[in-house]
Amino acid sequence: MQVLIMYHSRSGKTKRLAEEIGKGVLEIEGVNCIIKPVQDVTKDDFIASDGLIAGSPVYFGSMAAEMKAVFDNFVGIRRQMEDKIGAAFTTSGDLTGGKETTIFSILQAMLIYGMIVVGDPLDATGHYGVASTGMPDEKTLQNARKLGKRVASLVKKMKG
Repeated sequence: MQVLIMYHSRSGKTKRLAEEIGKGVLEIEGVNCIIKPVQDVTKDDFIASDGLIAGSPVYFGSMAAEMKAVFDNFVGIRRQMEDKIGAAFTTSGDLTGGKETTIFSILQAMLIYGMIVVGDPLDATGHYGVASTGMPDEKTLQNARKLGKRVASLVKKMKG
């Protein structure tokens, strides 16, 4: 079982969240984790993964064009993504900078792919996914691990 964490990051903040989410995935025995920047993600990565967690900085209230391009370019494998677990995370430079709308844009693409989307668990924020303003603080990093663990747990339940 495998979870793909793909991200776009210019400043390192989104990458930092991706790495921490990966630690949460690895807490679930039998679930592997691959972490890649969007430009390195392949169709085979999508197909081979049972879960996908995607992260982008906020760009005009939506996911970065580089992230959107992956979803656009891989639309031909939509049916092979059906019923896989999906989740999202984001970073921004402003408290009201569009974090929720960015997460929704990622989750919307996953829904169109036929995926089962989840937010972060109730013992984190219990909302749409992990979000950070600026460099993630320790509480945000804890929530990132919880999101990774939740997705990995659901992957294991669905595959088992």
